Amino acid sequence: MRYKIRHNTVYQYNNPVQLDTHVLRLYPRTEVHQSVSSSSVQISPQPNKVVQTLDLDGNTVSRLWFPEEAITRLNVEVISEVETLCTNPFDYLLERWAAELPIDYPSMLKAQLMPYLGVNGSGIVSAIEPAAMQLAQEILYATDNNTVSFLSSLNQRIYEQCQYMIRETGHPLPPGITWNKKVGSCRDFAVLFMEACRAVGLATRFVSGYQEGDPDARDRHLHAWAEVYLPGAGWRGYDPTLGLAVGDRHIPLVASAYPDYAAPLTGRLRAGGNAKATMSYQLSIQVQD
Repeated sequence: MRYKIRHNTVYQYNNPVQLDTHVLRLYPRTEVHQSVSSSSVQISPQPNKVVQTLDLDGNTVSRLWFPEEAITRLNVEVISEVETLCTNPFDYLLERWAAELPIDYPSMLKAQLMPYLGVNGSGIVSAIEPAAMQLAQEILYATDNNTVSFLSSLNQRIYEQCQYMIRETGHPLPPGITWNKKVGSCRDFAVLFMEACRAVGLATRFVSGYQEGDPDARDRHLHAWAEVYLPGAGWRGYDPTLGLAVGDRHIPLVASAYPDYAAPLTGRLRAGGNAKATMSYQLSIQVQD
């Protein structure tokens, strides 16, 4: 699928502020299942300096340095043209030793996957929330420890039993709250999916991006889902908000073991830190012939 995406974001401040360094993460990923033909950004006020880099997960990010002038409005517009290539999300062959859970990873691979398994820099495994652990164990038993069946069943369970709500801002909710209340945003469902996967030893990461959705819909939103590392298949996406394996109608921007590092724009204020900001955006996703 070919898409042209226009994403315009406006931050309005109730008092004048001075912007410190910001990090922008709104560029579509270039990877085996996605090709980016063009991507441009317009920012007002214009930064003094913009430096593009690749982060540890291969995401394109820009660091923005702003002039020391007081403003009440920040506008960021990114226009991209993308081709998505994953027409069959199940076109892969798992390593035989990864077909059943828990996976006994080779030591070198496991060392690389530590952040995605929920292990911090000190080697301490993050505690899994009890609600997510119970959900994972129920599905593990029902699917007879089969890796692919576990992922599909978990994806469907969240999709079928949880109610979706739009929540534009804020961190993802703790997975236990999402599952107990059976309601959440797409990023809440993605984090719940990740927590259940990590409970059975599957390496996962959070993905921020877009989904084609209804071409006639007037309101479009950023989307979030999860990717699971499957030995022999690489990173494979699952979208518990829609109950889908991720294919060519999803457009990834950023992937990270930590949802905070997938935020579209982050930064601090040099002055005017007590000001309150309101955020609004317009998003259009056009299918190209």
